Amino acid sequence: MFNSTLWLTLATLAGLAAGFAREWLLVAAWGAGSRSDAFLVALFLPEALRMTMAGGLLAAAALPLYNLRNNLAQQRWLNGLSPWLLLCALLLTGLFALGAPLWVQLIGPGLGEVARSQAADNLFLLAACAPGFVLHALLSIPLQARERFVLAGLGSLVFNLPAVIYLGLLGADSQPQHVALACLFGSLLMPLSLLIPVWRLGWRPYSRNGEAGAGRELLSKLGPLFGSNLASQGLALLERMVASMLGEGAVTWINLARKLINLPLIALMNLNQVLLGMMSARQGAARLGLLKQGLAAATILSVPASLGLVGTSPTLVALLLPGKVEGGPLPLLLAWFAVPLVFGAWNALLARYAYAAGDTRLPLRCELWGSLCTALLLISVPFAIGVVGVALAALAGVLVTGLLLMQRQGLLADVGWARQWLLGLLLLGLMAAVLYPLEPGWLQLGLGTFVSSLVLVALAVWLKPWRA
Repeated sequence: MFNSTLWLTLATLAGLAAGFAREWLLVAAWGAGSRSDAFLVALFLPEALRMTMAGGLLAAAALPLYNLRNNLAQQRWLNGLSPWLLLCALLLTGLFALGAPLWVQLIGPGLGEVARSQAADNLFLLAACAPGFVLHALLSIPLQARERFVLAGLGSLVFNLPAVIYLGLLGADSQPQHVALACLFGSLLMPLSLLIPVWRLGWRPYSRNGEAGAGRELLSKLGPLFGSNLASQGLALLERMVASMLGEGAVTWINLARKLINLPLIALMNLNQVLLGMMSARQGAARLGLLKQGLAAATILSVPASLGLVGTSPTLVALLLPGKVEGGPLPLLLAWFAVPLVFGAWNALLARYAYAAGDTRLPLRCELWGSLCTALLLISVPFAIGVVGVALAALAGVLVTGLLLMQRQGLLADVGWARQWLLGLLLLGLMAAVLYPLEPGWLQLGLGTFVSSLVLVALAVWLKPWRA
């Protein structure tokens, strides 16, 4: 588990670094204003689809079904599924492109007239990324089933690299339409990078010998997962809508905070993917044992990362981001967004524990309650206290979802959640009170790194996730 997670983490780290570089170059070239806001509003739907596929929506439903079959049946199942998924991707492209002005009005109601027009033009081009994203997710399934995670994990790097190269070369002379075309090129490179290995495994999309009913079987498992993801993306949409009404640049602030938060999440995302594949092949006590190992590893990864972000966010913003974002609310926003990491790190693993048993409905119900809590707070708290209210709303939803996932699966007495969460809260409070107020600089960064490293070692000695 740890070996696979490590290599997949390194592959995903390269992709997230490229994604962060894209955002950094975009802000450095255009500033944190209406032009950046417009492009990020246009990118919201395609990026949501890409992150949905990368986060394992298709894999969570397909891997248990794929693993039930022998090699020949797996080839027929995959071949029978390919045309239907590609058709769905083309329909999504049409839906995004033809409704671009309406989507932009929905996602960014606070944008000005010129920015809305620019966003609609960009979305029309970016909509064509959908087939590449879906095909990449489909071709990743046979590789993940054979515990070959690294090549599929390079998808984010392949997608972001063309836009990074373009923005790096042209800088302030870059044009939004050309950045959109670079993203489209990256989306086509994603499935092409997997073509050779899956072809060797028997993928033939033109084959007439595909398994009949493969699409219906997958849809029966995918429905609840899609509902869960729709709720999650609906919250992201609401978050962006609220941000667009909090003033110019707020969309960019929140997007940058999200990008920075994603960096420590990579190991957690990859741990989720690896554990799903392993738990799907096990039953009973063996599956529960893997879950406990995974939750312990999630605590070891998330608590030190959150501590580092809370204690050093002013320095990180000053060092990592261009001068055009100095003086904004980003350090405080980043610190608050780091808090849900401690609790949200468990939620994906708890949901995958249910997925591995073939139950995709229970996590949906739990996540819907959490999403409702977040939504109610999103439409009220940010308008009272500013952009920090977005992070507080996210924290409340994460807590509700996690507690429900444990309670409904009868895990509250088995996984030691209370002492691990309370310890995380105590440490976060100390970092916020002692390190965050320090003057941004190397002292703050050095102390934050030292404390986070010390906590990581202490948690590893205490929890011992490598122990079966």
